[in-house]
Amino acid sequence: MVKIIVGIKGMACGMCEAHINEAVRNAFRVKKVTSSHTKKQTIILAEQDIPEQELKSTVAKAGYDVVFVNKEPYEKRGLFSAFRG
Repeated sequence: MVKIIVGIKGMACGMCEAHINEAVRNAFRVKKVTSSHTKKQTIILAEQDIPEQELKSTVAKAGYDVVFVNKEPYEKRGLFSAFRG
């Protein structure tokens, strides 16, 4: 899995967060997407990588500007993950 952190300019409220979340869900297959207008970022968890240019285009179509995109591997941390060898 991959964790994608997207810096977004233009979010002002909870409706902005919902608007971006819906746009991302409709454009890509994601496990989870959460946005925060106070942190000015969206965090996406997906099985497959999302091309950066497509992500920027999707956010732009929703009416917002992408400031940065950071990607990192994501490993789900469950209750028993500490016991895996």
